[in-house]
Amino acid sequence: MAVCIAVIAKENYPLFIRSVPTQNELKFHYTVHTSLDVVEEKISAVGKSLGDQRELYLGLLYPTEDYKVYGYVTNSKVKFVIVVDSSNTSLRDNEIRSMFRKLHNSFTDVMCNPFYNPGDPIQSKAFNGIVSGMMVQTG
Repeated sequence: MAVCIAVIAKENYPLFIRSVPTQNELKFHYTVHTSLDVVEEKISAVGKSLGDQRELYLGLLYPTEDYKVYGYVTNSKVKFVIVVDSSNTSLRDNEIRSMFRKLHNSFTDVMCNPFYNPGDPIQSKAFNGIVSGMMVQTG
């Protein structure tokens, strides 16, 4: 499934970022950071054409040689980025959408926690468990 999952705040700083091959963690941080430009581009393009009627799922942001980067934006402008391995051809668009939906629901649960301060890094065990379920299991 996913090799990197990131939650980016409205102000473009990471609230949560996790990658499976930990030796490539810096590479995934860079990939997520560079995808934010494409996210901003897509948000502004959709905002101009449809007013405020917009799709939360942004689709494939950009493919690289090794990975495909997908994006999703909440109504509060929090961005979710999922990086999947390009060799995984069995992963369909509706499966990516369901991963984002599950991630968004779990993020909403974190936000509803009265002990969570919005803007702080996410350190929820339940959220971490959901993300772990979506990550590629390395043997």
